[in-house]
Amino acid sequence: MIGLGTYAFFWQLSDRMPRPLTLAQALERTAAQGVGMFQICDYPKILTFGRGELRDLRRRADDLGLRLELGTRGTTTDHLTAFLRLADVLEAAVVRTMLNPVGDDAPLEESEGRLRAVLPDYDRAGVTIALETYERVSVRNLRRLVEAVGSDRLGICLDPGNGVAALDLPRDTVERCAPYVKDVHVKDFAFTRSEGWVGFQYTGTPLGTGLLDYAHLERAVRPEPNGIAQIVEHWLPWQGDPAATAAEEQRWTSVALEYLRDYQKEHDHD
Repeated sequence: MIGLGTYAFFWQLSDRMPRPLTLAQALERTAAQGVGMFQICDYPKILTFGRGELRDLRRRADDLGLRLELGTRGTTTDHLTAFLRLADVLEAAVVRTMLNPVGDDAPLEESEGRLRAVLPDYDRAGVTIALETYERVSVRNLRRLVEAVGSDRLGICLDPGNGVAALDLPRDTVERCAPYVKDVHVKDFAFTRSEGWVGFQYTGTPLGTGLLDYAHLERAVRPEPNGIAQIVEHWLPWQGDPAATAAEEQRWTSVALEYLRDYQKEHDHD
């Protein structure tokens, strides 16, 4: 299933906009694009929502025909328990999180212990934890941790571009993670020379125009046959003013959805 996440609305939801989108408005725009999934990811305000607000959000998602997922950072037991409670009210089947976010340098053994402590509750609730690939934890170590825990309720949120800063190449990341993928973040990326030719910038680019080998990812993971959500995200630099940035963000989303749909049509016989 193809979906959008809060990172597809990163700037439109931010306080840099004169009138930032609400989460409900982001849901409405997602449904208007004809997709069936929305991931509320790295959106701290969700922790301030009362139970009534969460139920209203769930009802709005139902009205729009959207499934919901959640995303956060960190593995402390209190934090993951709080997100399990959110998942229960929002009927979210996946909580994406990240090992060792900035400010938490717990060794992998400690993270493993934390996950083992909460996974029985996640299992009873039918909710899966998906650990995202990114530069603070090597893909090799991430896979080792998932294999060590050995739970069907623990897997990987695959984002091939995140680990480049730690020299985890995107194709290697895909191949190492493929057996354990529960979620995919789909975004494209590219290097450009910095002004004066001193160094590079590594930023997002519209899907299909950068370095992401989506065909390789699709062959390795097989998200559609395996029921794995593909959540569209962007690394869009600020475009100089709110209106231009919002318009470009919307354009990138349209490009990404068209790319994914065209790919599916071309390969639906595979």
